[in-house]
This record gives sequence, structure tokens and C-alpha cells, in this order.
Amino acid sequence: MKRILFVCTGNTCRSPMAEAMLRSLAQKRGLALEVRSAGVSTVDGLPVSAHAQTALLRRDIKHNNGSTALENGSVTWADLILTMTAGHKRNLLQRFPGAVDKTYTLLEFVNRDEELLQQIAELESLYTDWQMKQALGGQLTSAERARLLELEGGIPSFDIADPFGGPLHVYEQSADEIEKALIKLLDRLQR
Repeated sequence: MKRILFVCTGNTCRSPMAEAMLRSLAQKRGLALEVRSAGVSTVDGLPVSAHAQTALLRRDIKHNNGSTALENGSVTWADLILTMTAGHKRNLLQRFPGAVDKTYTLLEFVNRDEELLQQIAELESLYTDWQMKQALGGQLTSAERARLLELEGGIPSFDIADPFGGPLHVYEQSADEIEKALIKLLDRLQR
């Protein structure tokens, strides 16, 4: 049974919606999955946003869990970690570098454009080099900096916008985007 962890900021909007929707969609397909969610910047026990709950209820899905702070146990538990943004992914990998081979943004994971995925891997490698050089008091070369900027400009955003604090229709848009990605995820898992 595959274990999937969704990660966002506060674990009160996007990742709980993704968790609950994936659990429901997988059950409808008869696919056995274990699904959890967590936040990179939260505490345990905060309630799921009222608008996120409403967006789920409109899909006949309930989610009663409170927020969970991202910790090593969840990262170790997961076979696949899917973040809502590239920033969440970077935050997670800075804290848990051993999770690099199983961590993606949700939209990155369901995108199967191999050339684009190679560019993302190159960009992430440049970010890692940059962080290492900064830690040691160094800098990127001008060629590395130029390539980083070129890659950043050419790669589409794989972020799911944060609906936090917005009106219900913004949560619905977020839920729609997540749901479309989850259908692609299930298609990929069932191949």
C-alpha cells in the first residue's frame, strides 16, 4: 500500500483538502492508499479552514482532522511526499534532505514532460550548489547565475495558490485545481 503525504504551510487549507479528496477518489477507484497531510509552519490541532471544509462538503467529502506539524516521523512514513508549492518543497528538503528522491510538488509530479522535468532537476541542483556556496562564503559564477535565471524564466509555476483568508470561491478554485491534479496522480499510480 502506497503512503502519500501532502504538505502545505499551515495544514488548514490545501494539504487537508488534497488529503481528503485523494482518500475519497482512491476509494471510489478501489485503490488502497494511506494518506496524511502536514504543514511546514504550523502547530498540531488547528482546525481545517471553514471554507476548505465547505469546499470538501460540496464534494460530499468530510475531513475532521486538525493540523499536523511536519516532522521526521511523517517524512519517514511516506513513500511519496507532494507539496503544494516549490517553496514548501525547498523548506522540507532543507530540513529533511534524505527525502529528496520522494519529494515533488503535486503539479510537478503529475506533469510528465521529460524535458521540463530535466530542467527542474537542473534548477534544483543549481539551488543546492548556491546554498552550499553561500554557507561556505562563496557565490555562484556568472555562468551559473545566468543559467539559474534562464531556467527560472522558462519553467512554469508548479504552485497551487494559497486560498488562506480568501472568499469561498477562491477555495473552490484551489480545490478544483487540486482535484484535477489528483485525478492525474491516480491515473499515474494505477499504470
